[in-house]
Amino acid sequence: MKYLITEFGNHIGTIILNNPEKRNSLCTALLDELVEALNELQEQKARVVIIRAAKGARVWSSGFDINQLPEQGRDPLSYNDPLEKALRAIQRFPAPVVAMIEGSVWGGACDLAFSCDLAFGAHSATFAITPAKIGVPYNSTGILNFMNIVGMRITKEMFFTAQPLSAERAVTYGILNQLIPEEVLELFTYSVAEQITHNSPLSISVMKEQLRILGGSASLSPETFERIQGLRRIVYDSADYKEGKLAFLEKRKPQFIGE
Repeated sequence: MKYLITEFGNHIGTIILNNPEKRNSLCTALLDELVEALNELQEQKARVVIIRAAKGARVWSSGFDINQLPEQGRDPLSYNDPLEKALRAIQRFPAPVVAMIEGSVWGGACDLAFSCDLAFGAHSATFAITPAKIGVPYNSTGILNFMNIVGMRITKEMFFTAQPLSAERAVTYGILNQLIPEEVLELFTYSVAEQITHNSPLSISVMKEQLRILGGSASLSPETFERIQGLRRIVYDSADYKEGKLAFLEKRKPQFIGE
């Protein structure tokens, strides 16, 4: 694999994000490799999977690769896009997936980390969701994922300000299960993973699927989904969507006009 390193031993799978030149941005190739790695670890009957960056990383992941955002007029996060496929692969993996986080987490990488079942982070961990900075919408499943973890007010703060939350706030709001000193984060995370491997994998698999189903069991009408999709189309059909992407590529501040 080009963008990931995959390891397996003692029933524990490890997926290391390994594209430091691009700050582990979630390009299509990396996301495809992530799904492939999870499929392989499922075949190997991994009882836990840990997703991490290289030890000492300053950036866990810089989020979705903006160079691969679609042109104006196409939904940037449709159901079958690579990021959505990767998130579903994590959520539906039949064993716990653990995020071990050093460094900053940006944009869609927040959704990736939030989709993991557990998350342990060092004091260097920060979380920022940034679609408003580049004028793109965000998909409903991602927003619901944020709401389920941090609640409505913190979700609004994160999406509206696009400013990072510190590790200390992240553990308060349930983004991180525990905040661990950087020098022992790896040891701690693998110790928890080992504890999980001693429990019944079938029991855990069934309970994880129960939690996934129950967590998404709130009833929404078809009209509500259509309304939400219509709202998102306003953004990805807009001049601001085009400007946000262009400004990022030209390394300048976007000039949004609200149209």
